[in-house]
Amino acid sequence: MPKLVPISPHKLIKILKKLGFREERIRGSHHFFVNPISKKTTTIPIHNNESLGIGILKLILKDINLSTEEYEKLRKTI
Repeated sequence: MPKLVPISPHKLIKILKKLGFREERIRGSHHFFVNPISKKTTTIPIHNNESLGIGILKLILKDINLSTEEYEKLRKTI
């Protein structure tokens, strides 16, 4: 299993949109995404353009049922 690499929230949003997610709403610095087909949801916090930590990244990947291998492939294409 590859080691997770921190990523900027904006790059993760590009990955989500590539997977079919769309931005449902924004509340403060939290952007809520939903996939209309699978009905999966997740929230991306954007705080001062800081990278997302490993812990929050793991939670987001768990929310959208994306393995770390698939995440790494997508991260390298963006």
